[in-house]
Amino acid sequence: MGTVDLNVNSDPVGSRPPARRRSPFNSIKFFVLCHSLLQLAQLLVSGYMKSSISTIERRYGFSSQKSGVLAAFNEVGNTILIIFVSFFGSRVHRPRFIGSGALLACLASLLIAMPHFLSDPYDYANRVSSSGQNSSGLCQSSSSLNASSSNQSCSRQESPSQEGVYPLLLLGQLLLGIGVVPIQPFGISYIDDHASRRNSPLYLGILFAVTTIGPALGFITGSLMLRYYVDFDKLSPDEIELDSKDLRWVGAWWLGFLVASCLVFLTALPYLFFPRNMPQEDGADDVETRPDSKHQETNQLQELSLPQFLKSFPRIALRTLRSPVYLLVALAQVNLAALLSGLATFMAKFIERQFSQTVSFSTMMIGAVGIPMAVLGTIMGGILMRRFCLSVSGASKLCTIAILLCTFSAMPLLLIGCPTQRVAGVFPPGTDAVSCTSSCGCPQDAFNPVCGSDGVEFRSPCHAGCGAMEMDTNDKVTNYTECRCVGGLGSAAPGTCGSGCAHLLRPFMVLLGITSFVASLSQTPSYMMILRTVPAEDKSFAVGVQYMLFRVLAFMPGPVLYGSVIDTTCILWGKKCGKQTSCLYYNLDHFRQRFLGVQVFFVCGGLLCFLLTIVVLRRASRRQEAQPDGRAGYALVTGQKAAEDAASKEKELLGVKT
Repeated sequence: MGTVDLNVNSDPVGSRPPARRRSPFNSIKFFVLCHSLLQLAQLLVSGYMKSSISTIERRYGFSSQKSGVLAAFNEVGNTILIIFVSFFGSRVHRPRFIGSGALLACLASLLIAMPHFLSDPYDYANRVSSSGQNSSGLCQSSSSLNASSSNQSCSRQESPSQEGVYPLLLLGQLLLGIGVVPIQPFGISYIDDHASRRNSPLYLGILFAVTTIGPALGFITGSLMLRYYVDFDKLSPDEIELDSKDLRWVGAWWLGFLVASCLVFLTALPYLFFPRNMPQEDGADDVETRPDSKHQETNQLQELSLPQFLKSFPRIALRTLRSPVYLLVALAQVNLAALLSGLATFMAKFIERQFSQTVSFSTMMIGAVGIPMAVLGTIMGGILMRRFCLSVSGASKLCTIAILLCTFSAMPLLLIGCPTQRVAGVFPPGTDAVSCTSSCGCPQDAFNPVCGSDGVEFRSPCHAGCGAMEMDTNDKVTNYTECRCVGGLGSAAPGTCGSGCAHLLRPFMVLLGITSFVASLSQTPSYMMILRTVPAEDKSFAVGVQYMLFRVLAFMPGPVLYGSVIDTTCILWGKKCGKQTSCLYYNLDHFRQRFLGVQVFFVCGGLLCFLLTIVVLRRASRRQEAQPDGRAGYALVTGQKAAEDAASKEKELLGVKT
């Protein structure tokens, strides 16, 4: 009995019963497990959105620019609220804020999937009826049936549910960005506050290692879900006429959001039971006696009111940006982040179109090759930093070498690709097939690609002048015959002719994996450069400003820029009810050169910034040798002394006790 009393009295958080202390919700290890699973689920949603963006584009007829805006819109709410997260810190019940944010993210994921249930079934052009008559595909002298069918289709297309799809998707993305704001910063600070100083780096390392799997898992999930037809829940298997190789195929993009929302919901529930403050982990030093400046900084920040904090934040941000090394490294990372935003959003679409692959396979390539190689590169960068005990100067050289090698590995990607297939009346621009189809009455929105026996592709059997078709026992079209515009045998097979160079996909993916690996070598050294070149009390602000630059200069405009560039390579836009929809055919040479050219541009921008850091550090080193006090030379590099003086003056103005 006396032993029990001793344990209760020694409880660092007060007279708490032993049974409660043994609760898993008072264990920081259990919190690390829960937080790893939550971030895994949350990042799965983000990765899945990137993997399905081209499918959503095709389903609802968006341009790539609109798809880019949609992909980047979650950063809007995130950017607006990140400043307040820096202020609130440990003032609030962090586990409950994390759980509430996760539940909002769960709701947002359901909201993104909602358009599928509000919309009519996917109505692609030239659907073949069970009676064997093609409503708009074959060359017919009369198009009265076509007009009637087209009018019915337009009435569905212009329904209120269809008009509200894009705003609903934007709202879901906005709420998703708001919901994930407190998850990572509050989780990291909660772990660091209640873990022992020895175990804290280990727990954070485990957290980062587990969460890096999230985006890759999102792409792999996308690959699996997009193999199912979008309306498999609304149509019987016999009514599904397309296969995944058809250019009109749309996979079940909505299904992954339902699965992800369930995972986020389950992983959010434990946060409702974690305490605001839990017992300090065994072996941890008392928080009040830790010698590091982090807790002193936290106490100082807690003495600021919200107006004082908002007033001081721009000053601290500008003070941080006065450090030339910090500014150059941050700009280098912005370039690499912009590169990443384009690769994650549109690379699967690039592989699909360039090498004539299915959407699910292209998505799998990103999730199974691109992202894992980037994770390995990040880990290897940290190993190299530790193995060679690199200084700020050594880290800058490592980053420069990595990006230089990345430039050499990225350049050949511009040359590995496929020429644009020949499409009658579309490409090359001079070709025209109107003379042989002038009496066919082909609808303007007809899109049912066929490959002629002479190797020329046509937009539809009607545009090939085909008058008949052959079908198998399952009423599937196997061949179109009596095609006036097709040379040779005068027949055409359903589906696209393809670009004819799928064999180049393997060397392309090898080079892409190497580029991802080498570019990621710079991630850990560049972070260490930032942490070592700002005053200790400004480190959290420096990281916050860095993430704001990422979002404002890279993650928000990046997908929009890439989408706009891709749209410039379109040679035939789809049309429905007199309105432009998504692109049907791209000039593959222009697509490859412009899309990958933007990637190379950002790589060169990062390389230039890292080269300038070497120049700045070298000049500062020479000045340091000329100064009797080595600290003066260091201050020239980082601006630390001026920053510390400015920080002291600011505290005096705000009335903060030091």
